[in-house]
Amino acid sequence: MTMIITKQYRCIHSASCICTKGHLSEDVIFLLLQHLNWNPKIIATLSCVCKWFDDLVKRVLWKEFCRTRAPTMMHDLQSSGSHSVDGNWSALGKLLIYCSGCKKDGLFNKIQIPGHFAHRTRFSRTSGKSFLLPNCRTDVLYVSDPCEHLDQGEEGDVGFFRGVFKSFATSKVRKMLIRRGAKFHESEFCPYCKAKLWSMLQVKMIPQSASCRLGAYEDCIEYFVCLNGHVLGVCTLLPLSDSEEVSELD
Repeated sequence: MTMIITKQYRCIHSASCICTKGHLSEDVIFLLLQHLNWNPKIIATLSCVCKWFDDLVKRVLWKEFCRTRAPTMMHDLQSSGSHSVDGNWSALGKLLIYCSGCKKDGLFNKIQIPGHFAHRTRFSRTSGKSFLLPNCRTDVLYVSDPCEHLDQGEEGDVGFFRGVFKSFATSKVRKMLIRRGAKFHESEFCPYCKAKLWSMLQVKMIPQSASCRLGAYEDCIEYFVCLNGHVLGVCTLLPLSDSEEVSELD
């Protein structure tokens, strides 16, 4: 049986807040979630209790979730001295584990694939360089392996990928997007932080090396970056060769 919790928008521990009747302290909640290995479903459920819990989740729990699930990546993203990340910790936590999919007439305007949790995803800084033009490769971009959705009719095998820039506000990619007059998408927003999106395809900033890294057709890659540096993209994957299929079965 699934329990549905309605989010309560109360002031932080007002007289009417149900939490005033007694609940665990912030330290105890921290230790409890640590014991549960920062389970994202429990963290998301806690944020729906009231504004006090929502504040704790955004300020502490999602941060610890990110640092536990991707410690090297998080250390790098914060190595400039910031205690936060562009956007917020909950957005980054969702990006780590959630494939946004696509809807008809939506961002990618192709087929309808529901968003879903991706339990195992590898993000790579080395892979990220393949998505940057040569004169932008001093920027730091982490990109995931493609989340494969096979046999999608005329579209073939589709892969979704996502990523995040370090210090996007000062990146060369952002400066180039502005210099080239990139326009924001008219109706769609980042599924992770709700910020406006730039199309890298529109301003011809997707290098050929991206298709090699993804194992995709060169002319079938599109990706967007939002104002907070979150990346989401789609590609049509090349079919496996006979030798690759055999090794997969082995």
